[in-house]
Amino acid sequence: MMKEIVTINMDNGLEARPAAMLVQVANRYDSNLFIEVAEKMVNLKSIMGVMSLGLDNGETVTLLADGNDEKVALEGLCGFLTGVAS
Repeated sequence: MMKEIVTINMDNGLEARPAAMLVQVANRYDSNLFIEVAEKMVNLKSIMGVMSLGLDNGETVTLLADGNDEKVALEGLCGFLTGVAS
């Protein structure tokens, strides 16, 4: 299992459209992927879970990945959340 701490760099945070895009990015990978903020952890492959967090620009979250492509998955997810890649 790997984890990465990342600060969200998206003008409007994770509103509906960017949240849906984040879930699409997560679903590209085979690993089990989670996002944790405060004491709440949700599956990154679940749109309802991601939307329930109501994340804003500038918030710091922890991404967790467990599986055969965990390193690549974390790189892709971090890139998406920081605006470096999608």
